[in-house]
Amino acid sequence: MFRFPLFILITLIVAFGGGIMISLYALDATQGFGAIKLGAWEAFPALQTVDADPYAKSHRARAGKLLYGSAEGLTFTASVDDEGARLNAGCRYRLSGQTPPARLWTLFTADNGGNPAAVKTGLPAALNSWTVLRQPDSSFSIEISAAAQPGNWVALPQAGTFRLVLTLFDTPTAGSSGVIDLAMPKLTKTGCGNA
Repeated sequence: MFRFPLFILITLIVAFGGGIMISLYALDATQGFGAIKLGAWEAFPALQTVDADPYAKSHRARAGKLLYGSAEGLTFTASVDDEGARLNAGCRYRLSGQTPPARLWTLFTADNGGNPAAVKTGLPAALNSWTVLRQPDSSFSIEISAAAQPGNWVALPQAGTFRLVLTLFDTPTAGSSGVIDLAMPKLTKTGCGNA
């Protein structure tokens, strides 16, 4: 007698629960369409605009983060190095070159959710264009590792994977379609472990 209603109830729970779980997974897996990939760096220029796709708008609403307007800035993230290997806190990396033109840029390490990574108190978890040491040609080299390094250094968490987040503020590249022609800093792995 109760078999049929119970069967319908289970079917509805599986259908709605599965649909919700798949939707949440899709929102977490991507920030939307229209990504621009420059070496290890990836950006979504349309993410914060009115023209963003529905997935990007849902992702933005769910995350609750303040995004920049197209004339205010552009955020690039790197979760792999230039060779395509996943960034790992057990390795050391070097970020070298120049950034695209911007009034200010910031660089910090983030966890896989995009939140600032937890590093030991007192260690430099971020750098910006005002504090970075430069070469005479305006290029820079930043060491990214868990152990202290001379010169420009950004600390990593003790273990796990991470992302690098490079945000360009007040940059002409954010509002133009010429983003594809930009040269981003190179991200190379310099070693892993104690070697």
